[in-house]
Amino acid sequence: MILVNNVLIKLVEASLCEEQIWKDDETLNNGFYIKMKNKNLFVTIEGGEGSGKTTQSILLKEHLEHKGYTVVLTREPGGTVFAESIRNIILNPKSNLTSEAELFLYEAARAQHVQEIVIQNLKKGAVVICDRFTDATVAYQGYARKLDISLINKLNNIASLGIKPIVTIYLDINPFKGLNKAKDLDKEFYGIKGDRIERESLEFHKNVRKGYLEQAKKYPNRIKVVKTQSSPEKTHKLIKQIIDTVL
Repeated sequence: MILVNNVLIKLVEASLCEEQIWKDDETLNNGFYIKMKNKNLFVTIEGGEGSGKTTQSILLKEHLEHKGYTVVLTREPGGTVFAESIRNIILNPKSNLTSEAELFLYEAARAQHVQEIVIQNLKKGAVVICDRFTDATVAYQGYARKLDISLINKLNNIASLGIKPIVTIYLDINPFKGLNKAKDLDKEFYGIKGDRIERESLEFHKNVRKGYLEQAKKYPNRIKVVKTQSSPEKTHKLIKQIIDTVL
């Protein structure tokens, strides 16, 4: 009951927050504004299961640090004590969550994460790289769970305070291949069947991929599709070419 109350409180706090958030005009989305030292330095890495998001996020962090940037690497759901506790609930195979409950858990985790981690570090002029953000909610809860996408967009905007990344890298991988890879990596923690999301049907994950690709078509200036290559290094090379034209 305490956790449920905290979830509701975080969503309400996000919707009432009067902190002003700065973004360039291209990413304005009826949100608030936050004053940063320089331009928008928020980067997100998206992808289905087993696409290599974590590896590519680390490689990108190292690349940008080499260029002289201060870089903060974080993830969703997660990044804070509160959000990590929600992550454990969402991924636990024993969690019998409805689609609606799952959606609100993601948004509550995001509301805390954005205010505690993302905003604070963007204010300092750091590059913030986030492993998954609002696009993931549209793909997973919208296209795969079949929840109302207009509602999801509204909740995303509330929880994120309207912040949009300057660029989003979507790592595109065949869902069957990605699932097998992810389950193999997670078997020590969740068994051979994987975590709660990895245990969803192949059709579910195909719909996730469809959702991402549809968003990439809708927002081509922001979302860049990168086909995963035969090695992490080759994929990283493609990502560097995109990032270096933006930052």
